[in-house]
Amino acid sequence: MDEVARVREKIDIVSLISEYIPLKKSGRNFKAICPFHTEKTPSFVVSPERQIWHCFGCSSGGDAFTFLMDYENLEFIEALRILAKKAGVELLQSDFVKKDTSKKEKIYSVNKIASDFYHYILTKHNAGKKALEYLTKVRKIDPRLIETFVIGFSPAQGDILLKYLIEKKKYKTQDLIEAGVSFTRAGGMVDFFRNRIIFPLFDHRDNIVGFSGRVLSDFIKESKYVNTKDTLVYHKGSMFFGLNLAKEEIKHKDRAIIVEGEFDVISSYSQGIKNVVAIKGTALTENQTILISRFSQKVTLCLDRDEAGFEAIKRSLEVLEKKGLTTTVVDLLNFKDPDEAIKKNPAFFKKVLSHDIGVYDFLISVFLKKFSKESAEGKKKITQNLLPFISQIDNEIIKEHYLKILGKELDASLETLQKEMEKIGKKEPDNLDIAKTKKDKRGRKEILEEYLLSLILQSKNTKDSLRFCDEILGSYEFELPSYQKIFENLKLYFIKNQNFSGKLFAKSLPKETLSLFDACYILPLPKFEELEKYTQELEKVAKELKVLYLKNKIRIIAQKINKKEIEKEEMKSLQRQLSDLVKLLQDLNLASKNRAGVLK
Repeated sequence: MDEVARVREKIDIVSLISEYIPLKKSGRNFKAICPFHTEKTPSFVVSPERQIWHCFGCSSGGDAFTFLMDYENLEFIEALRILAKKAGVELLQSDFVKKDTSKKEKIYSVNKIASDFYHYILTKHNAGKKALEYLTKVRKIDPRLIETFVIGFSPAQGDILLKYLIEKKKYKTQDLIEAGVSFTRAGGMVDFFRNRIIFPLFDHRDNIVGFSGRVLSDFIKESKYVNTKDTLVYHKGSMFFGLNLAKEEIKHKDRAIIVEGEFDVISSYSQGIKNVVAIKGTALTENQTILISRFSQKVTLCLDRDEAGFEAIKRSLEVLEKKGLTTTVVDLLNFKDPDEAIKKNPAFFKKVLSHDIGVYDFLISVFLKKFSKESAEGKKKITQNLLPFISQIDNEIIKEHYLKILGKELDASLETLQKEMEKIGKKEPDNLDIAKTKKDKRGRKEILEEYLLSLILQSKNTKDSLRFCDEILGSYEFELPSYQKIFENLKLYFIKNQNFSGKLFAKSLPKETLSLFDACYILPLPKFEELEKYTQELEKVAKELKVLYLKNKIRIIAQKINKKEIEKEEMKSLQRQLSDLVKLLQDLNLASKNRAGVLK
């Protein structure tokens, strides 16, 4: 048994997935809300027997490796190492492991050394003296926090990091380009960050995925902040600054405080407020919302007190509402951002943080201040701004609550606001809405085939269920070849075996059919109180499939008969076939009546 197989054998998929999402027992399987797409009803199923998972909402699925790879955005070799550690399996430095050393891990390695280099320059080298004074004297950052956040400095010299990584650490130029710490321009390679304070950007697993570089003065014309360009491991809209340090505190307090900048996080940390993270961008993205929802169901937006910050709140609200998170807002009043509030009045900041307000209460108060509720035009602008947001609220009770508040303020009835909301609150569905509401594109026959195989495979007596359906189906041909193979292999299986074992049967299947078999084996089925009801369902589905099959055959033969160029003998043969099929279709109802009670 190779290393991968040993790890797979030792890892219990239910225990593994339970570390990431809550699972609930459902028959012989476990169910959960899918972490890979937005849904309200659980369609994510885990099978302890098959050691697999499958989502019947987004069709993703696999084993322990694929779950970890999808959930944490890992390559296979990374997932293997993590699971091997959990399983207590020591991985040998085989050719396989050496060959498949992840590109991501190479980038992490480059970034770690670059971070150490920047940190050394800031804290130990004369080249970082000015930047260190700016941080400690101007920004009032405790040196201990400089260590905690591993802050660094990139010298103005254009290739100092480049030379260090290539000459001292023996990396290749391509490694540096892929990590985003260097780039090519006319005349050769240069460092990406120059003359900037450097904030390493960690993912929630403590890997350094990139950097954010800030100028030393607010009066320099160039961009205040520059981030690593998108790489294999860094995507600005998929991470937070400080999450590696904040995640446990966020879990403990079940609250994530979202700010805009690195200094906002560091200043909060200085006051013992450690459940704070910063967005890397202008508003929360769907990926960031999915990530933060792993740690807390409550998000508090504490963004800059300017128009850009207010716009960020509005843009963030849609993705937060879709994920079902409770969202509140901190009103900083006259302070421009959390960093300034903490520096000038830490007691005030702590007070407003503990008195956060619901995001819809906040929006209502903002627009009531912005426009006059005494005039018809003011009322129009207030409703035009607010109703699109209120319409997004999923919970109808909460939606009505805010409509009543707004109605009281504007002296308008609930019915009037509801009518107006229907007109201006509706918006074109985005890709997420479409994915959630789109219908199954499979034909009726294929859906029924999956359901029938699921009924057979999950029945208490698989052998008898198979025999019962086979008698009804007869010469039926499955729409999907893989379903046909599963059905035929099942019949072959029971020639040698009396009792059904999903694990043993799976070994007899061609690889290309395994994913469909797994889906059928764990497809959630209706609850049948009695065996007779289960039998009736088997009969109904098998019978409908046979009817569809016969009707299709009749249609094909009828089309051939209608062709004028058919020879006389062939015409007679087709007419006999047609007559036989019609008779089979007529006899199907009579035959099925005698089948009840066959299963024991």
